[in-house]
Amino acid sequence: MDYEVIKKPESKEIKPAPNLGDYEKARREVKWVDVATDLDWFGDGKINIAYEAVDRHIHSHRKNKLAFVWEGKDGTIEKYSFYELSRASNKFANVLLTLGVEKGDRVFIFLERVPELFISALGTLKIGAIIGPLFSAFGPDAVKDRLLDSGSKVLITSPQLKSKIEDILEDLPDLERIVIVNRDGEEVELGDKGVNYEEEMTEASEDFDIVKTDKDDYAIMHYTSGTTGKPKGVVHAHEAVVGHYATSKYVLDLQENDIYWCTADPGWVTGTSYGMFGPWSNGVTQIIYEGGFNAKKWYHIIENYRVTVWYTAPTAIRMLMKFGDELPKKFDMRSLRYACSVGEPLNPEAVIWGETAIGIPFHDNWWQTETGCQMIANYPVQDIKPGSMGRPFPGIYPAILDDSYKELPPGSEGHLALKAGWPSMFRTYWNKEDMYNSRFQDGWYITGDKAKMDEDGYFWFVGRADDVINTAGHLVGPFEVESSLIEHPAVAEAGVIGKPDPIVMEVIKAFVSLKEGYTPSDELKHDIQKFVKKKLSSAAYPREIEFLDSLPKTRSGKIMRRLLKARELGLPEGDTSTLEE
Repeated sequence: MDYEVIKKPESKEIKPAPNLGDYEKARREVKWVDVATDLDWFGDGKINIAYEAVDRHIHSHRKNKLAFVWEGKDGTIEKYSFYELSRASNKFANVLLTLGVEKGDRVFIFLERVPELFISALGTLKIGAIIGPLFSAFGPDAVKDRLLDSGSKVLITSPQLKSKIEDILEDLPDLERIVIVNRDGEEVELGDKGVNYEEEMTEASEDFDIVKTDKDDYAIMHYTSGTTGKPKGVVHAHEAVVGHYATSKYVLDLQENDIYWCTADPGWVTGTSYGMFGPWSNGVTQIIYEGGFNAKKWYHIIENYRVTVWYTAPTAIRMLMKFGDELPKKFDMRSLRYACSVGEPLNPEAVIWGETAIGIPFHDNWWQTETGCQMIANYPVQDIKPGSMGRPFPGIYPAILDDSYKELPPGSEGHLALKAGWPSMFRTYWNKEDMYNSRFQDGWYITGDKAKMDEDGYFWFVGRADDVINTAGHLVGPFEVESSLIEHPAVAEAGVIGKPDPIVMEVIKAFVSLKEGYTPSDELKHDIQKFVKKKLSSAAYPREIEFLDSLPKTRSGKIMRRLLKARELGLPEGDTSTLEE
C-alpha cells in the first residue's frame, strides 16, 4: 500500500526552529572536522567522552542545570545536575584507581537502569578504561561469553544480578573485582573479589584529573550477534562523541531547553549513544525511567516531566498502537514537539498513527552498533515518506552495491554500504581483526543490510543479507541460540530462524530434533524455552519450537537455516544440490 508523503510543517508552526535549517546546504558544505570544533578538545588530538558529555558543562552556565531526572520502578525520584554528575563520576574514577584499574582495562556494567550505572560508566571513561554495558535481562551464559571474551577486569553489578550469575564467576580468570551497588542495603556476602560501592564512594575524593585520551583510544564495547560463532565485541573510540553530539543536535534536534527521553536500555548501543553521550554533550536534560514498557506509565512520563523530544523503538510504538488512539488523549502531551524511532524498520502505519494519535509523526532513522551513531534519518525540515529510513546525515555517504561491490542506480535492491571514515565508526571487533577487515571492501563498510534508494535519495530497508534475527530491535545470532538449545538434555540438533511478526518484526523459531528416549510434547517445549531464556535472555529464547525427526543439512553436516525458513514461509527452496541424501 502506498502512503502519502507527510509534508514538513510550515516554519511558523515549528517552535523552536530546527537546528538543521537547510539540509541540502549541509550535505554540500558540512565536514566532520568543522563539527568537531563545537566540542572542547584538550589539544593535540586529545578528547575524552566523559569530559565532553559532562565536565565541560560545569565551566559554563549549565553547571547547575539538571543532567537527568531519574524515576525508579517504585516511584523514587533522584535528580543530578551536571556538577553533581561530574563530582560523582570523579569519585568513582578514584574508586577504580584504588582497585588497580588502568587505561585500556575493560570494566563491564551489569545493572538495572539506576543512577549508579551512568555514574560508573562516566567514571570508567575518565580514567581511560573501556566500558562494556550489559543488558540487565541477560542470563549467565550471555554474561559469561562477554566477560570472558573481553577479559574484563572489573564487573559492576547489584546483589540481585550477582546472584543470577554466581555460578559463572569462577570461570572468569581475568575478573579481579566485583563492585556491588547495594541501593537497598541488603545483607551481601562480598567474597574475595567483592567491593561495596557505597562504602568506597563515601571515602573517595571528588577531585580527579581526567585522563586526556587520544581520539583513537578505545572507549566503549558493545557485543553484537552474527550468524556463526559467539557475539563479537564492537569497539568504539573516544572520537565517537563527535558523531553522538552532531546527530543528537541535527537528527534528534536537541536544543537547550529540551526535556529529552530515550527509552533504550544502556545495554544496547542506543542507550549509550543517545541515552548518555549525545544528549549530554549537547547539555540537554534527560528523563531516565528504570521500568520497562507500560503504555499508561509512558504517557504519564511525557505529561509529568513535560518531555519535548522522545526517542523510542518501533516495537514499543506498535505496542502503544495496540492500546488504541483514545488512551494518549487522556494525557496532556502538548509538550512533545518531536519523536523519533530506531532499532528496526518503522512501518508506515506507525508513522501515520503518531500524527493522528499523539499529534506528531515519528521520524525513523537507521544505524547500527558498528556505525556508533545515526547514518540515515528523517529530519524535521524534510517531508517524511512513511516506511523510509530517510536520507543520509551530512558527512555520511551511503550507496547500494551489487555482489561485486559496484554502485547500483536508484530503484535497485542491493547491499547497503557506507563510505568508511566517520568519527563514530567502530575501530575493531575485539580480538577478531580478520572479521573486522572482512566488513570493508574497496573503501566501503558493508553493513549486512539490503536496501534500495529512490530517485529522491530516500533509502528503504529490504532485509538482512544474513541470518541475524531482529526481534524487538535486538539483533540475535542464531548460532548463540542453537548452542544453548543443544545443551538441553533432550535436544540432539537445533536450527533457528527469524519468523515475521507484526509487533516485534521477527520472533525466534527453533526447529529441534530430539535425542532417543524423548518424546515431543508441549511440556517439553516449555521446558526448553525456560532453559534457553535462563541461559541467554528474555530477548533470545525461541517463542516457537517445532519438533522434527531430522533437520535439513548439507553433506558436510551444516544445518540449512535457509531451507528451514523457506519451508516455514512457503518460499522457493532454491538450490538443494548440497543437501545430504
